[in-house]
Amino acid sequence: MQDLMAKGMQNADQALLSGCSAGGLASILHCDEFRDLFPKTTKVKCLSDAGMFLDAVDVSGGHTLRNMFAGVVSLQEVQKNLPITCTSQLDPTSCFFPQNLVANIKTPMFLLNAAYDAWQVQASLAPPTADPHGYWSDCKSDHAHCNSSQIQFFQDFRNQMLNAVEVFSKSNENGLFINSCFAHCQSERQDTWYADDSPRIGDKGIAKSVGDWYFDRAALKAIDCPYPCDKTCRNLVFK
Repeated sequence: MQDLMAKGMQNADQALLSGCSAGGLASILHCDEFRDLFPKTTKVKCLSDAGMFLDAVDVSGGHTLRNMFAGVVSLQEVQKNLPITCTSQLDPTSCFFPQNLVANIKTPMFLLNAAYDAWQVQASLAPPTADPHGYWSDCKSDHAHCNSSQIQFFQDFRNQMLNAVEVFSKSNENGLFINSCFAHCQSERQDTWYADDSPRIGDKGIAKSVGDWYFDRAALKAIDCPYPCDKTCRNLVFK
């Protein structure tokens, strides 16, 4: 960013920090820091796509993702780069989870996320270490193969995500698009971002929703009804 600012970016009228997956998490972690690089007159906002990693319990009752994040925080000494508004109250690993950060971000932010995030299903909720007998193998590869109790587990996960964004969504400046899809990173693929048959909530797709929010054309707080009501999803199926 210092290099870009020196090349003239400090004169920008508007700026958007965005990323997907790990980049979506980075957009959350660095949003206010990014805002502070620009003059107050610059329109600055942040977009996090598939960055709402939840501190959720996996299918064995363990905390696979928390353990992974703890390793990242420790190995890379991330603590010094985490928002002090969080680390003054919680341990560094907790402050690596967006659910403990998003409500305190001052810069306008848009959260784009699938309620049944495909990466979290694979790597956090039902990883091989939590499912040694492969009970979840077919289900996590293709949601059409899930039984009713497995679907209920995903519905509980969706409820956790909605709870995690409740305070965040109360701000008029923030935007939200949480669709009930088994997907991951919907802003960087044309078929999910801006195509005739892209996912929609109501009558609005993702690109139009983000655009209306960024340019202050409309308030955007879109939360889908639970699976299986959404027929516009581009659900990921793994071989």
